[in-house]
Amino acid sequence: MSHAGSRRPLLPLTLAAIGVVYGDIGTSPLYAMRECFFGSHSVPPSHENVLGVLSLIIYSLILVISVKYIALVMRADNQGEGGILALTALLPVREGKGGRTPVLILLGLVGASLLYGDGMITPAITVLGAVEGMTIVTPVFSRYVVPTAVVILIAVFAIQRHGTTSVGRLFGPIMVVWFVVLAVLGVRSLLHAPEVLGAVDPSHAVTFFREHGLHGVAVMGAVFLVVTGGEALYADMGHFGRKPIRLAWFALVLPALLLNYFGQGALLLHDPAAAANPFFLLAPAWATIPLVALATAAAIIASQALISGVFSLTQQAIQLGYCPRLDIIYTSSHEIGQVYVPQANWALMLSTLAIVIGFGSSTALAAAYGIAVTLTMLITAILLHVVAIERWHWPAPLVFAITAVFLTIDLLFFGANVLKITHGGWLPLVIGAVLFTLMTTWKTGRRIVAARLTSRSIPLDEFVGGLTQSPPVRVPGTAVFMTAQPRGTPPALAHNLRHNKVLHERVISLLVKTSPVPHVAAADRVEVRDVGQGVFDVVLRFGFMEDVDVPQALREAPALQVTDEATYFLGRETLLLTRTAAMAHWRERLFVFMARNAGRAAGFFRLPPDRIVELGVQVEI
Repeated sequence: MSHAGSRRPLLPLTLAAIGVVYGDIGTSPLYAMRECFFGSHSVPPSHENVLGVLSLIIYSLILVISVKYIALVMRADNQGEGGILALTALLPVREGKGGRTPVLILLGLVGASLLYGDGMITPAITVLGAVEGMTIVTPVFSRYVVPTAVVILIAVFAIQRHGTTSVGRLFGPIMVVWFVVLAVLGVRSLLHAPEVLGAVDPSHAVTFFREHGLHGVAVMGAVFLVVTGGEALYADMGHFGRKPIRLAWFALVLPALLLNYFGQGALLLHDPAAAANPFFLLAPAWATIPLVALATAAAIIASQALISGVFSLTQQAIQLGYCPRLDIIYTSSHEIGQVYVPQANWALMLSTLAIVIGFGSSTALAAAYGIAVTLTMLITAILLHVVAIERWHWPAPLVFAITAVFLTIDLLFFGANVLKITHGGWLPLVIGAVLFTLMTTWKTGRRIVAARLTSRSIPLDEFVGGLTQSPPVRVPGTAVFMTAQPRGTPPALAHNLRHNKVLHERVISLLVKTSPVPHVAAADRVEVRDVGQGVFDVVLRFGFMEDVDVPQALREAPALQVTDEATYFLGRETLLLTRTAAMAHWRERLFVFMARNAGRAAGFFRLPPDRIVELGVQVEI
């Protein structure tokens, strides 16, 4: 159970989860059915085609969302946290057994990179899809669709700083109304053509593929749009917990979605011409404008699922060492894991606005949408397979059978989306490739810098031995020397003694480590080794979803006797480029650029600004 889920009553948390988690998947009815019968790879809305596509939609929702994500993937919570990086952190460490684990970790990074692309496209397609409803009222509105979408999106990103809880409280009731309206519209249409319920028979899906062959696979690219919120659902698990998300899905979201898709199918059986916009044509003429307003609100909320997921993902990437330090703002004093990352928010906003202006319509964007999510879903299935066997110790034959089913579905969706690459599907792949390059460059660069510093530092015990032979002048107080190297004397400590010729009475060599769990128990937080001569070798451990407050953690270790008067010494690294074989020269330059623009260590570690001394260190990479 997540930390969030254990601290608040189930009903309010479920309501907030409906507002944040299910926005993406809940707005798929705006465009999914239309793309099946009116998009670039559509089929005519004949009786058999409608039942076949509906059958595919029903079983996609049940197998991919209900079974894969709700029942299985959400079991893979890393102390309550979800998302592909949290799943990657669950992988068993396999020292000395070849490159198996590194390959899986790289797969996890690819999935995380692709999710950022999804975080840019989802707000764009959902808001455009909703605003386009106004063109049914009057075609004159067509020229205002993109400007209106841009204004709405700017407002969405502007409110992020208020936090997921506030946003969820605002959005939850609106989404409840949205899902009730979906259900009512669906039932209203269903009554005119109840034969559409025959789509529950999966033989219609089989017949559809037999008749359409390869073109039927292409249509799966549009069918896939009904399940695109699955990864966001998992990424946001840390915000709300498993129980509220599962309750919301089975009690409200799934029934409402199924009824609405059935209703759109019934409308197409009755009026094939409605394929141009089956969702908005479900409503009577007088209700179109209110429905557009409600759909726009729901689309804004849909954007939230991915945006908050990206914040969680960014925090995990920083703590796990795949991203430079950024400002992380904790938006709730009650729920652990609710964060706001300003730089990620504004980068997402600019990218999303560029996509809206560049593509101009939800139909054009539907081609770009999907391939990133299908790849991420494929990767999730592979990582889950390893976790199920090696962490949960499930019987291998059972796990292989489950994985085979999921991979078959995911590969079918992936094959369908590959056909979209030339029509815009390249966009999320390019975004994913850029972010993957940034993350691996940062990780590799930090490893090289650490190796360089370690190679030229003397062991801490040897340093303390030197103090015995020629004691320096000792001054009152405590000095904390922070280091990124697990072995050796902190460069700032050696520099301080060499240049200032003095040492504090109590000296702490401090290494902050991120454990591959979201939260570290208080008993495991601090590891202290008394080296002698008033020098302590200290390791602080934090989880990858925790606020790294170094002074607070040190104060809670009685053996160290650290007070508010302690002075913190940091080494400010100046990176010097060399033409070594450690990294390609362009990656070295990229790493240096990222390092120069990273957030300051003082702010990230919550160090008191008036108690910091920085000492320069030159490092060749």
